[in-house]
Amino acid sequence: MFAAGPADSVQAQSSRDEQAAPLIDAHIHLDAYDHAQQRDMLSGLPAAGIAGVITVSMHLESARSNLRLARQYPSLVYPAFGYHPEQPVPAPSDVDELLAWMRRHADDMVAVGEVGLPYYTRKEAEEAGRPFDGKPYEELLERFIAFAKEHDKPVVLHAVYEDADAACRLLERYGVKRAHFHWFKGSPATVRRMAENGYYVSFTPDIVYEPEIRELARVYPPGQVMSETDGPWPFEGPFEGQMTHPRMTAAVAEEWSRLQGFSLQEARQRLYSNARRFYGI
Repeated sequence: MFAAGPADSVQAQSSRDEQAAPLIDAHIHLDAYDHAQQRDMLSGLPAAGIAGVITVSMHLESARSNLRLARQYPSLVYPAFGYHPEQPVPAPSDVDELLAWMRRHADDMVAVGEVGLPYYTRKEAEEAGRPFDGKPYEELLERFIAFAKEHDKPVVLHAVYEDADAACRLLERYGVKRAHFHWFKGSPATVRRMAENGYYVSFTPDIVYEPEIRELARVYPPGQVMSETDGPWPFEGPFEGQMTHPRMTAAVAEEWSRLQGFSLQEARQRLYSNARRFYGI
């Protein structure tokens, strides 16, 4: 078991953070917040030390919403377009429509995402004794990875445990080098494979209290990690009852600095630079 260190309050930052490097929330579902939350959150990001957010999409309508937000808040909101795997596979015509829309807006997107494989949906079906066919999900993921290769875009992946190995095989097959496995969990062998391939991972606020995430944060190459929130997903521990906000990446940076033995300023600078480099922003 790994002891969790105390996290700074996400309600107000300490005076030393005011002079610290900014941070980027490398994975958030911005369109899932209501309009008032979006307005308040985005208008307050610079004061909170947040230089930008990568907002990922669930489906076509989600992608359209994220594009509108990016146009409303340029240089602050960076959209990724895709189809989240923890939902039913769309009809072929719907996939074609989404990919055609993405082609028209390729210059507006920083990445393909969120895409991947339905680990939690599959596990739920297996535990309930229901049949589950994962092949259509792999075929859909392959189409998105092929799109990323064609348009030279990074890929934001929802792929954990054994699903990460399937994702790695597709990435390797298409020669896609820029892959971001968000909120990743997996075996040591998979971690080594991903690190050697140059893939990135990102840590959410649960780095403060989740042993599995803390161990990954200790061993993954510091040049291939980022901070994220996956908001509006809620967190436990010191974040219990709080709306997930990009400023929570400050707690991620602080805990990662402790686990790596970096100063807070160095940790923030590394996380910021890694995200900018990966997403080309």
